[in-house]
Amino acid sequence: MYSKDPEVLASPKRRRLIQSAATIAGVSTLGFPALSLAQNKPIRVGMPTILSGRVAMLGQSSSNAANMEVEKFNASGGFGGRKIELIIRDSKGQPQEAARVARELVTADGCEILIDAEASSGAFAVHEVARDLGVLVIHTCSETSSLTADPKLRTPLAFRCARQGVHDAIIGGAYAAKVAKEKNLRRWMTCSPDYAYGRDTTAEFAEYLKFFNKDVEVVGEAWPKLFQADYSEVITRLLQVNPQAIYSCLWGGDLTSFIDQSNIYALFSGKQFFSVNAADYAVLTNVKNVPLGLHSGNRYLQSFPNTPANTSWASSYQSKFKDLPLNWAWQNAAAVQFLTAAIKKAKSTDGKKIAQALEGLSIDSPFGANGKLTMRAQDHTVVDYALAWGELSGKEPYMKNPVPGSWKQIAELEAEWKKRKGFA
Repeated sequence: MYSKDPEVLASPKRRRLIQSAATIAGVSTLGFPALSLAQNKPIRVGMPTILSGRVAMLGQSSSNAANMEVEKFNASGGFGGRKIELIIRDSKGQPQEAARVARELVTADGCEILIDAEASSGAFAVHEVARDLGVLVIHTCSETSSLTADPKLRTPLAFRCARQGVHDAIIGGAYAAKVAKEKNLRRWMTCSPDYAYGRDTTAEFAEYLKFFNKDVEVVGEAWPKLFQADYSEVITRLLQVNPQAIYSCLWGGDLTSFIDQSNIYALFSGKQFFSVNAADYAVLTNVKNVPLGLHSGNRYLQSFPNTPANTSWASSYQSKFKDLPLNWAWQNAAAVQFLTAAIKKAKSTDGKKIAQALEGLSIDSPFGANGKLTMRAQDHTVVDYALAWGELSGKEPYMKNPVPGSWKQIAELEAEWKKRKGFA
């Protein structure tokens, strides 16, 4: 029972208790704001990704790069003293697990923001969780074009800091069409993983290959399962049809296994192989024998773009992790760079305010075609990243003569593509 006696209420002991309570609440008895506990509260960012199984390299390189950039931000003082706490969870490469993990990161771990470092198979699941919970999400690994291009999937709090299939398809199609004309490659087959990214990206590449070279014909398709172990049946089919050129968007360990198994059957003898995902250290340092006539879009190479900033970033990554950075590494590093720049611009950690700051934001970046990356306002996807195609070899610099893509060309053809798809 609290006393109503004026003498008790006015006692020194009573006054001290009231003063202490006021200070804890953040208001000093002198009328000045006390040090708020919120200033020391970490900015919790959740990252669902793949840390086990065949493509654990995706999650490892993603988390490595994100942590490296988070450490830089925290070391610089963070945001008004608040530092980012990155909480990483393993989805095991399973979409339903990615959704569960993403939800728990927000509801149980108190994360205010999600960095979705899932492959496309899990990214759509995380996207819907973020939409349902109303949290800011930055997708950093999914390259399926529809994730940000399709307005039915769009949400004001979702962004993509990853290369996009249609961008690669335009540049790759133009490059492959030129090689096809020079080498008279008319008969083509495709061999890509049987899920959203594989289907969409292959269709987009074929569309632009034919757009730039009307003489080519796709005479067959093969659709191995994601993370398939044995490609002998697929290779046999490719040998039976015997195309002059093969396109594939297999990636990571799947691509490495496919190339090694194909070399046993001499699949690439007398053929040109166009693989959008081959120019990445995950593939080039693990393939036993890089075949002649292997062409690829750049994923991540420290030699492209050939700038001091890119070389320095790659060296820092290698020094810290004793490993080579992969394509997923640069995308996650750039995502943290965008996030921290937007927090500073918005002067807030509120997801809606950060989203507003992200729209149209340009940042200095070693991964930009001209030293900058931009988060395009109209569809919340990153543009102006360094893009090139070229023929590969089995040693550094792996792609001796990269042919840079044109973002002017991408913008024009992508706009037409969106209209045809009903995405405009």
